[in-house]
Amino acid sequence: MNALFFVFITAVLFFAAYRFYGRVLENLWQVNAQRPTPAFTKFDGIDYVPAKKWMVLFGHHFASIAGAGPIVGPVLATVLWGWGPTMIWIVLGTIFIGAVHDFGALMTSVREQGASVAAICEATISKRAKIIFSCFVLLALILVVAVFAYLCAQTFVKEPKIVLPSLGLIPVAVLVGLLLYRFKVNSFSATVIGLVGLTLLIIAGNFFPVNLGNNSFIIWLVVLFIYSYIASVAPVNILLQPRDYLSSFLLFFGMLLGYIGLFLKPALIDAPFYRQWTTQEGSLWPFMFVVVACGAISGFHSLIAGGTTSKQIANERHAKRVAYGAMIAEGLLAVLALIAASQVIKGSLNPVITLREIGPIAFFAQGYGMITSSFLGGSGAFIAIIILNAFILTTLDSATRIARYITEEVSGIKNRFFTSFLVVGLSAALAFSGKWTKIWTIFGTANQLVAGLTMMILVSWLLINKKKVAFILIPAIFMLATSLAALLWQGIQSFNQNNFLILFITTALFVLALYMIKEVIIWKKNLLSKNMAVHP
Repeated sequence: MNALFFVFITAVLFFAAYRFYGRVLENLWQVNAQRPTPAFTKFDGIDYVPAKKWMVLFGHHFASIAGAGPIVGPVLATVLWGWGPTMIWIVLGTIFIGAVHDFGALMTSVREQGASVAAICEATISKRAKIIFSCFVLLALILVVAVFAYLCAQTFVKEPKIVLPSLGLIPVAVLVGLLLYRFKVNSFSATVIGLVGLTLLIIAGNFFPVNLGNNSFIIWLVVLFIYSYIASVAPVNILLQPRDYLSSFLLFFGMLLGYIGLFLKPALIDAPFYRQWTTQEGSLWPFMFVVVACGAISGFHSLIAGGTTSKQIANERHAKRVAYGAMIAEGLLAVLALIAASQVIKGSLNPVITLREIGPIAFFAQGYGMITSSFLGGSGAFIAIIILNAFILTTLDSATRIARYITEEVSGIKNRFFTSFLVVGLSAALAFSGKWTKIWTIFGTANQLVAGLTMMILVSWLLINKKKVAFILIPAIFMLATSLAALLWQGIQSFNQNNFLILFITTALFVLALYMIKEVIIWKKNLLSKNMAVHP
């Protein structure tokens, strides 16, 4: 089966969804270009800063939500369950669940003056629900920061050629931020300067690989946590926003090269359409829907939308471009990852064993190298690694900043230097201890549970504002059922394996989720009672 056929069908469906379903969402939230956004009404020069151009904000948002998720997830799902179920979930999940979730989280946060999803939870449901949700999210974010710092440091050790382009982008981003906001240079000129700097760094990295010797892993880990701290407290428009914006060009460039490769040398999806229902990683439902994650929907996206993006959007009419559009772009990336994985599968005697031996990132890099071999030769795999590592870094700094926001909300401490220190300190302790490996297996489930709970919060907000909710209530129920089923299975497995740490965590997450759902049900009954009292 020619891969270009599926690329064409997917692109048409995504375009139609953006054009028509996106407009339905805009009408539902009554997007108004004349209404001032929180970036102006609460401007503080640190977190609330209007983006100079919507493309700059799109780059920040896309780079923050992408990470390695839309690549690693589809690769795993394609190998384990087949490319057919994975492709169907990527397309339908992106259009009807993921993009709706992201757009809804962004617009609701904008209407609530840049409040996080947790704060909106308190305003719409209850303070208890907010505390539960906040603790749930904060623990997940600390895990994300720990794991992504660990993986990034590990990649620096294995691929010293990517150190210069990865870390060298930080001062280049600061320069671009200053050019845009301090010196008022036009966006095009600042972008060109930044991209030239990034290109020179990639070239220099090939000639000057950075190897720090025996203790390089520890050194890089320390460097990355220091960077995370600085990025979380610095003005968002000087470091975080321009860095993510420039990084997004890397991913767009990588996607473009991948799709050009498919045109120059048409690839066949010569892999199993459907492999099996049950694997060692779990059954197709619920686990494929958890594993694909960012390729279709991710709870982490709502934290970005309501954490950093809503505080920078300059005009409500940009919401569809930034949130719905970024999720569509992520869906296209997931499709490319699926096609790349299929190339490795057809050349492997046992792709499951190959996946376990080299890992999903190297698996994707090999497939990407095959797709682009007609014009990149043997450089395709190296480019893939650079792109992936850049987005691990963008997720790392964004997650640290959002964890700081939530820590401030929960604790009441408004000193960003202290709260960032707490977040980075806890994440560093987890990373250096190595204990994150024992709980990472349930992060994917927790992430999708956050998505389901977020959509329930959005349903509550829409009901209060007398809006239709079916379009988001149905996906919310599906994601909650899927996540809870996955948690239940993981809890049973951990009990059978005497893994009591995982058993404790899965049980705690399951109970907290049920309690949160109970709070929503009680709130819904109270709302109906009030409406009946007003309209007997």
